Amino acid sequence: MTIKHILVIGAGQMGAGIAQVALSSGHRVTLVDVSADSLAKGKAGIEKGLSRLVEKGKLDAAAKAAALGRLSTASSVLDVKDVDVGIEAVTENEELKKKLFRELDQVVRPGGVLASNTSSIPITRLGAVTKRPEAVIGMHFMNPVPVMALVEIIRGAATSDETYAQTKALAEHLGKTTVVSKDFPGFIVNRILIPMLNEACFALGEGLATAEDIDTAMKLGTNVPMGPLTLADFIGLDTVLSIAEVLHKGLGDDKYRPSPLLRQYVEAGWLGRKSGRGFYKY
Repeated sequence: MTIKHILVIGAGQMGAGIAQVALSSGHRVTLVDVSADSLAKGKAGIEKGLSRLVEKGKLDAAAKAAALGRLSTASSVLDVKDVDVGIEAVTENEELKKKLFRELDQVVRPGGVLASNTSSIPITRLGAVTKRPEAVIGMHFMNPVPVMALVEIIRGAATSDETYAQTKALAEHLGKTTVVSKDFPGFIVNRILIPMLNEACFALGEGLATAEDIDTAMKLGTNVPMGPLTLADFIGLDTVLSIAEVLHKGLGDDKYRPSPLLRQYVEAGWLGRKSGRGFYKY
């Protein structure tokens, strides 16, 4: 099936980023969010991102205008029609995602793909609430989507070879490199990344070093672009905690136990960049 119309649910940083790369690749995109304010911010972010590409000479003004012309918005999934691929990119809340997958099941065409950008929630469980679990798959983009080259593809227990092939082809058309993970908690990237961020939280909470020294040590000692606490703030401490809890519950090993300091910061509303304060102030 030729993929023409992509529905992206969630106009936050991830959803808007997915929409931008899909628009840049020639697709028609409908961006859905229940919040009018989030939709406005998402559209502004997409326009800013495309303008940045024009400034860098990677896109001309006509192509930018054409891309924006292919973008539409809606406040409900059920208001959208003729969808070839639906990509859910909302917060890591399993019940919310299940609700949205029941709705996607009603609007994605037969033979289409129902994908989740979840970073940790089992694809098999999301597929089980639909009438076509063979069409459900994980399509986990990295943040920021327009910059990061990777897409993790996660096959649920029922995911068909056809669904996988369509998803891989779409990701490559969007300019991404793909890897495939089994449907285990955290998949590949977060199975390894989140324990590292969580351990940095333990180290800070135990007074091993300051946040600045922990980040500097890891940046210069392991040649990563940002330290673990800065990265946690960038991702969102609530998201980090949510994934850590999924790992802890799903794998049943205490080595995945969330740091008490991480939990305390989330309870205080210190979620990182998006709230203006996390391990650092913004």
